Amino acid sequence: MRTDIFARLDREPEPPKIEIPRMSRTRLALFGGTSAFYLAIVVAVLASTWLVIIDWKVMLFRPYQQWPELHAFLDYFVVLGQRGPTAVMVAAWLGWRSWRQHTLRPLLVLGVSLLLLNTTVGAVKIGLGRLGPHYATQVGSPELFAGGDIFPSGHTANAVVTWGILAYLATTPLTRRYLSALSATVSLGVGLTTVYIGTHWLSDVLLGWAAGLLILLALPWCEPLIGRAEAWILGQRERWRARRRLAPSLPVATGGPRPGMVPRHAPLEPAEAPAREPVGAVGTLAGAGGRSTAQLTQQRPHTARSERTPLTPSGHRRPSSARHPTGS
Repeated sequence: MRTDIFARLDREPEPPKIEIPRMSRTRLALFGGTSAFYLAIVVAVLASTWLVIIDWKVMLFRPYQQWPELHAFLDYFVVLGQRGPTAVMVAAWLGWRSWRQHTLRPLLVLGVSLLLLNTTVGAVKIGLGRLGPHYATQVGSPELFAGGDIFPSGHTANAVVTWGILAYLATTPLTRRYLSALSATVSLGVGLTTVYIGTHWLSDVLLGWAAGLLILLALPWCEPLIGRAEAWILGQRERWRARRRLAPSLPVATGGPRPGMVPRHAPLEPAEAPAREPVGAVGTLAGAGGRSTAQLTQQRPHTARSERTPLTPSGHRRPSSARHPTGS
């Protein structure tokens, strides 16, 4: 009985051919426009323009004090942008998809997108070092290069990427539209929730939306690498299965020689020739019992020393129960 995790994949019917997104002209145009928007936000914050003034006005407005009845619900809703819980939920769904579709591509796409998210967003966060609204020190300042790590918003970018992967991997146009609308709604709500709670500036959220969208738009460039990684993993699985099939299934006695321990090209030792009995000994046994040692070896199998019946000095076998009188 097969017990490996791919056993169910081999019993499922073959799925229809899945169309892999390509880098079309429309996608290239969206990628270029989003990149320009990304750079514009960064420059506007670096130059302390009107965008920083809006950040301070929203922060001083304190939305969590204006609508306190929403605070309890939004504290739970913002978890949809937290990296750990969302990655587990989406990975569970994509794992089931991989199981049904005989492919590791959904899980590999999720892994590549999260790797790109952590490297790109994390590098900008550390490089700019912006402080959050709760830790701001000077009114009107962009609070850059002060040891912070909130620009761009990680919650917002993670919501765009994690839930947008579902739309990216959709197999039908209608499903892709519905999942795109759902992921856009969730990512928009998570970004605004961080502004409501006061953990991010508005410009943080704008840059987080742009960062997540850039990763989704750039995924078709990673598809060849994902295909090679999937082929390598499946090849390793097949080699592992082949080694299991070639492994011996017979039990080996304790202390005995194990199969495969002898070198392949080791020369076999020649069989030892049977030792010859001395002529005198053979004659004595033949004269006493009427049979030679060779005849005794041919007539009965070899037994252990403890199982042999002792011989009398005259060469005849002694009976097991009777004893000879002393004077016989």
